[in-house]
Amino acid sequence: MCKRLWAVVGTPLAATLLTALSGCHAARRDPGTLVFLIESSPNSLDPRVGTDAQSERIDPLLFDGLVERDAHFNFEPALATSWEQPDALTLIFHLRHGARFSDGRMLTSADVVWTLESMRNGTVLTPKAASYNSVAGVDAPDAWTVRIRLKTPDNFLLGNLSSSAMGIVPVGSGADFWRHPVGTGAFRLVSQEMDKDVALERNPFAGPVAGDGVKRVRFEVAPDATTRALELRKGAADVASNSLPSDMLPVLKQDRSLLVEETGGTEVQYLAFNLRDAALSRREVRAAIAHAVDRRLIVKTLLGGHAQLAESLLPPTHWAYTDEVKRYDYDPARARALLDAAGFSPGRDGVRLRLTMKTSTDEGTRLLAVALQQQLAEVGIALEIRSMETATFLADITRGAFQMYSLRWIGGNEQPDIFSYAFSTARMPPHGANREHYSDAEVDRLLDEASRVTEQAQRRADYVQVQRKLAEDLPVENLWYLDSILVHNRRVTGVKPSPSGDYLFVRDARISTAE
Repeated sequence: MCKRLWAVVGTPLAATLLTALSGCHAARRDPGTLVFLIESSPNSLDPRVGTDAQSERIDPLLFDGLVERDAHFNFEPALATSWEQPDALTLIFHLRHGARFSDGRMLTSADVVWTLESMRNGTVLTPKAASYNSVAGVDAPDAWTVRIRLKTPDNFLLGNLSSSAMGIVPVGSGADFWRHPVGTGAFRLVSQEMDKDVALERNPFAGPVAGDGVKRVRFEVAPDATTRALELRKGAADVASNSLPSDMLPVLKQDRSLLVEETGGTEVQYLAFNLRDAALSRREVRAAIAHAVDRRLIVKTLLGGHAQLAESLLPPTHWAYTDEVKRYDYDPARARALLDAAGFSPGRDGVRLRLTMKTSTDEGTRLLAVALQQQLAEVGIALEIRSMETATFLADITRGAFQMYSLRWIGGNEQPDIFSYAFSTARMPPHGANREHYSDAEVDRLLDEASRVTEQAQRRADYVQVQRKLAEDLPVENLWYLDSILVHNRRVTGVKPSPSGDYLFVRDARISTAE
């Protein structure tokens, strides 16, 4: 079984080509520019709108939130130097004096008010708007103070005001702001071209940069993993983060010009089911699929062991995490029995059920789909794979035009509000990411209670029940936490992979310009 799966989903040919072609010479380029390879273009560099991986990773380089989270998920100052909560329904933020947008404009409380209200009043259409449903109003007592009044207590508001969730934009920024975004972050946008690149340079108003600090970054789109690896080996690119297949890593580790660095990650891969589909609305069918997937084998072969099995969307180190939930160990016999019970008996060709899985053109996702196709075939499920350009794929799953898909939660799953955003009845698109159209009154009640109570012990109890209920109902199957792996040229120093896979290390990176 193991050898057969490897032959189908492994990419030894890519690794061979990587070795054979590594002698190619790179074209000359600006030695002072950090070239960062990414799989696809960001969907929107408007921090109020973009929710895809590349948008959420690049936006924090361009924008700041009111607060930011440290390595332990605690909040610390960003654009707000301090804040207080005089009562359960009021939050007051005091802004940093002297902060400027990259075009020189001074940031004031009016910009903060506009940013929040533009998401709430429909100036921009965004699934992030639902994150501020608890807000009754926002006003500015003076140029450096912002007051947020709440309808109900909201334990997640600080998280939704952090740099990883949103960024402050200038007053008046409309729906086309993504074309020419202007923020207060460490970098400013120079240019962007879909499916080609995003060019940044240091924001001159964000403070001085050390002589060898990175002053320019070009995020170059390279959808093909072999191309990304070759560009690194040729010296035509400097950095790739969590975008290279595991079988290529041993070859890259042997290259004296490169460093491969790794740490445990919080990024979680999941398999999602459309609960409005006639077959997948049956819990027995979803459970059968879960039992048919050999997660350990896929981690060992396809991922080279660079992942840990996941039983929740939350990282295992989170205070609300539990793994005491219903599990679906690899058990093909159990999967067949569940399909029998659901009325899906094998036909003459052995096929019980035909399903379609949509993917983007990302190689890792397509290889995962091939692995799932093979494993589901063993229990009589014929899985058709349809790969499409990333924007089309995301549009399809947002409007519910899918049966199955697989995506990763990046950063957003580091706070328990992920359960509301992804599973509450009120957060179906366009109001959130409940793309599976899951609805359960008890889960909604628990999530509402957890958002209001202040005692962490009670909140944890609520979230434990939510995790157990989701594991039982199975709107998605949690697959694994991907290790965070950074491959970079040795001329780049001061970088290390973050558990969430963000790109913030670029702010402190240094680069040698010696030829």
